[in-house]
Amino acid sequence: MKKYFPIKAGLLALGLMALNGCAKNKEVDPSITNIAVTNPDFQELEDAAIRGDVAVLLGNKNADPTSGGNFTVFAPTNAAFSRLGLNTAQDLGALQQSFLQNTLYYHVFSGSLAGSALTPGSTSNSALGVTRRIIRRADGTLYVNGSQIVGTDVKAANGLIHPIDKVLLATGGNVVQSAIALQTSKVFVKPELTFLVAAVVKCGLDGALSGTGPFTVFAPTDQAFIDAGIPSVTAINSMTLPQVDGLRTILLNHVLSGSTAGTFGNKFTPELPENTAVLPLGTVPLQLGAFKSGVITVKGAGNTVPANMVIPDVQCTNGVVHVIDRVLLPF
Repeated sequence: MKKYFPIKAGLLALGLMALNGCAKNKEVDPSITNIAVTNPDFQELEDAAIRGDVAVLLGNKNADPTSGGNFTVFAPTNAAFSRLGLNTAQDLGALQQSFLQNTLYYHVFSGSLAGSALTPGSTSNSALGVTRRIIRRADGTLYVNGSQIVGTDVKAANGLIHPIDKVLLATGGNVVQSAIALQTSKVFVKPELTFLVAAVVKCGLDGALSGTGPFTVFAPTDQAFIDAGIPSVTAINSMTLPQVDGLRTILLNHVLSGSTAGTFGNKFTPELPENTAVLPLGTVPLQLGAFKSGVITVKGAGNTVPANMVIPDVQCTNGVVHVIDRVLLPF
């Protein structure tokens, strides 16, 4: 949508006006959904809200009696969706509808959460039931999880909007359950992390990574395993005991753990120490690169090229997962 309404947007706006009971000649603030429909910066959010079946919900007053009739939405811009390769309404078909709906719920707070309340270290509940936390970097930039808050307090008739530069992601499961959700096509229509799940199970690490943690996990894509010389899941399942031992060492090289000073479990990208070596469970240091555009590279001692974050900042119940495009080799 540029300077005109597409047919679907116009029909949606008319429907929401009817639902909201807008009177003639009465000046009213637009609803959260109306703002998404009429603002070209939120075109993809509009498309997602329609496919995720939350457009009508956010076009009306909040029915929760404790909310004052309001919602607060951390609203991803078009550029935020583009980071995930989602540039059109058709692209959203790559996501399961139920996951898309839950993702949108994760952006919603029941009630008014003003920009002044977004203080570093504070947390807020979401309509998904998973909390988010506010982070301030040394340069003063403010983040919700790993997403920079690029504006605050856009007023709507039924609440507030805070624009953000990355889509917030949460699974509602632990690290292993989240990886299995991708493997079994509960997130993307196309399976992903199938190699990683097979490797974790083969090495007997699924129990440990389902524990309390907290963990920060760098999760290689299927293509990353292929590029590292592991051609298939079948090859993983048929590994001998010595091969499994070597694979376990490699997997542990992808996990940061702990919540005490000097440890980096459960960290979003703006919380990771840039240009610094960090110690994973595999005990061979990883080198983190510079924090740029909301992501950070990571390199194993055996890598000639650092890994990039493909999908950063996925909130799990026992930590944070960053999907990366290379296997981190310790030697």
